[in-house]
Amino acid sequence: MSELEKFRQETRNWLEANCPPEMREPVRDEDDVYWGGRKASFKNDTQKAWFEACVEKGYTVPAWPKEYGGAGLNPAEAKILREEMSAIGARPPLSSFGIWMLGPALLHFGTEGQKQRFLNEIARGEIRWCQGYSEPGSGSDLVSLQTFGEDKGDHWTVNGQKVWTSYADKADWIFCLVRTDKNDKYRGITFMLFDMETAGVSTKPILLISGNSPFCETFFDDVDVPKSYGEDVPAYVGEINRGWDVAKYLLGHEREMISGADGGDRTSAIGAALKRQAGELDPVLRAELAMFDVDALAYSAMGEKFLDEIKVGKSHPAQPNMMKYAGTELNKRRHELMMSAGGSRALEWDSEETGGGKTSRNWLRTKANSIEGGTSEVMLNVISKRILELPGG
Repeated sequence: MSELEKFRQETRNWLEANCPPEMREPVRDEDDVYWGGRKASFKNDTQKAWFEACVEKGYTVPAWPKEYGGAGLNPAEAKILREEMSAIGARPPLSSFGIWMLGPALLHFGTEGQKQRFLNEIARGEIRWCQGYSEPGSGSDLVSLQTFGEDKGDHWTVNGQKVWTSYADKADWIFCLVRTDKNDKYRGITFMLFDMETAGVSTKPILLISGNSPFCETFFDDVDVPKSYGEDVPAYVGEINRGWDVAKYLLGHEREMISGADGGDRTSAIGAALKRQAGELDPVLRAELAMFDVDALAYSAMGEKFLDEIKVGKSHPAQPNMMKYAGTELNKRRHELMMSAGGSRALEWDSEETGGGKTSRNWLRTKANSIEGGTSEVMLNVISKRILELPGG
């Protein structure tokens, strides 16, 4: 037995012993997802047990180094863990923008002090982050942002507004792009970290057509942000006025997360599941489901190829744009098919039988996929120019 085969067997044994049956069922509502943070609470004891077992093992962030709360798995081992968790339908023990976005940026750009403090807090689910990027006049053209931090010596005083700040009303801290030099568009932005309970920070939920409010407007009114939280723990990542470098790096991870590149429910095959749910399906719909499943498998293979290229330093910087666009289109197709398979029942909005109209609300939510994290039009422009090398307009 090879070392990887041995690791696979050990992983199966560990999952069998530590992942409760309830944590192998599909996610039904938001309470089934644990986000951590100082305001968090567990839905039940099994959710808590699964989370605590994974924290102890380092499996909330398995590929992170052990000194930062991870398991220190190499890429091959991390892939095996993903495969074995997927095989039993195990829910992620912790969902977190800290894991998906800020963590990779800190691993790449952060000081040792920042890594020791923030990465361990993220891995243990002790801190919940939100992202302060988009502004009312700066979405796809993010670099035009106007939120400004005035230098006061040992701190900045920040004024401005962010929009589409996911779960800002539930977050503990924010990683935020703030202009600190008005004379340089690209080299005048600082990537700041600060507490959402700082005086002058306020949020207002945005109601979506799905009836839910995951997004917020976030306001900064004379918010004092210190330049340091202690020795080797600056309140900014990278260099002052060079936050755009960090922002671009993080956007790649955000787009992979939005695309479902981790092999999650966004792009997984759905034909067999819908047949079990809805019974015998119309032949035309069955053909469409089969086409989706083939495309979803191809997308998953593309994601694995890109991950392998990253490991050997042969990745293209625009690959996350491809993943984001393709994942967006697959997710929209996925929910269109679920609506079709559900028939008139899928149009129901409020009853307990349909989980409060989960199918229709999720379908409506997907309409934002082609906007958030960079619009599909912008993604296609990047792909055409940087990968296909077509001439610009």
